[in-house]
Amino acid sequence: MAKRLYRSRTDRKIAGVCGGIAEYFDIDPVIIRVLWLVAVCCAGSGLLAYIIALIVIPQAPMGYIE
Repeated sequence: MAKRLYRSRTDRKIAGVCGGIAEYFDIDPVIIRVLWLVAVCCAGSGLLAYIIALIVIPQAPMGYIE
């Protein structure tokens, strides 16, 4: 079965984007959250990227287990 990128239903702080990306790449979600925070603070485009990811990445179906 192919790996799919979903927003996380269980590991979420705001909308599950970072948790879903971390599940997809099989890494700790804190690393993704820190990288996103650095992108927001340094470049400012991280917030726009987060909003786009929130719209584009679908939420995980009920009962979906990575």
